[in-house]
Amino acid sequence: MNLFQDLAERGLINQMSSPRLAAQIDHDRLALYVGFDPTADSLHLGNLLGLMMLRRFQLAGHRPILVAGGGTGMIGDPSGRSTERTLLDGDTLTHNTQAIRGQLERFIDFSGASAGVVVDNRVWLEQLNLIDYLRDYGKHFSLSTMLAKESVKTRLGSEGISYTEFSYMVLQSIDFLELNRRFGCTLQLGGSDQWGNITAGIDLIRRVTQREAYGLTWPLITRADGTKFGKSVGGAIWLDPRRTSPYQLFQFLVRSDDAMVISYLKQFTLVPLEEIQELKESFERHPERRDPHQRLAFELVTLVHGKDEAERARRASRSLFVGEIESLEPDLLEEALGEAPTLVVARAEFQDGIDLVELAARTPLFRSKSELRRTLTQGGLYVNGLAQQESCPITETMLIDRRFLVLRRGKKDYCLIRCDD
Repeated sequence: MNLFQDLAERGLINQMSSPRLAAQIDHDRLALYVGFDPTADSLHLGNLLGLMMLRRFQLAGHRPILVAGGGTGMIGDPSGRSTERTLLDGDTLTHNTQAIRGQLERFIDFSGASAGVVVDNRVWLEQLNLIDYLRDYGKHFSLSTMLAKESVKTRLGSEGISYTEFSYMVLQSIDFLELNRRFGCTLQLGGSDQWGNITAGIDLIRRVTQREAYGLTWPLITRADGTKFGKSVGGAIWLDPRRTSPYQLFQFLVRSDDAMVISYLKQFTLVPLEEIQELKESFERHPERRDPHQRLAFELVTLVHGKDEAERARRASRSLFVGEIESLEPDLLEEALGEAPTLVVARAEFQDGIDLVELAARTPLFRSKSELRRTLTQGGLYVNGLAQQESCPITETMLIDRRFLVLRRGKKDYCLIRCDD
């Protein structure tokens, strides 16, 4: 299967600037780019599709260019937003750009005939002065055309838009022109909300160089309820393990909406379409196994953090699912029980010994002591994975790594007891 057909079957083509692009993708060697604005010191899961698109093109022999928008990041892209972004200072943008550069470089091969390149558009945008900007670039942009762009119309109809953000389209167009000059870049990729910016760049290249350039967008990826993919209740799911651990990323993905998981597998992974079809059929026969969800989580955690971390996260996830989490290493145990209730108990109480019933009664696992005792006599209360049928003293020697005790009711209701010195 050729690249264009594969992209189409995976649902990764939303708009194309020219029907000629399909043949070029399959028969020519293109230099293409995706931009990433450094609004934080880490990329998030929503950025992953752009990285995977570049990876797909590189595997097909094209040359990927990753643009860290240190310059455009100072302005802020109005696309997809109802309010103006908070402007970042130069030091913050420098820090963020350096931080995400390392993340960008994990996804692309920087050797061989199709070696990728990472550039910061601050290099050329900071060299512009106002006169050059207006004379060399501004004259090529029709105000009526800019006002007709969807990102601008949306803002004009709500909160309004400042001249600063209105200029973003021009700066991104300059990026495309500069990359065309420096690297022969003729294709820009982006989400569907970038269509106006992309076509503006195509038009600028045509006006300035009389050369043809192209644009291709993918559809915005959402969850079943329409919210952005890559967002959780607590905010963005980050690619930096210090912000979102491999286990947290795995758990977010393994909980993907049933209605969306096959689409996510097609769009975010390199798993062959034939295998994805098999996973779909397996899920229809055995939904309780959640095979597509497990595969999605493992593939993306491997991609972002490496296979060892993916294996570790999968083991923790499975242990939590089957009720055997007490066997995990202490740090992974604590992470896996991050959403479980926690009870802090002074070490002195463990030294004297705490009656199990008294300890369990302090947790949210039971509504009453009578319910607790009934569960206990039925063998449904576990201490560090061992079923108990009568009360006993809980001592310091029973603590995991001298820090933790795990109480479990039934198969899946946990409470983490933390020892406080």
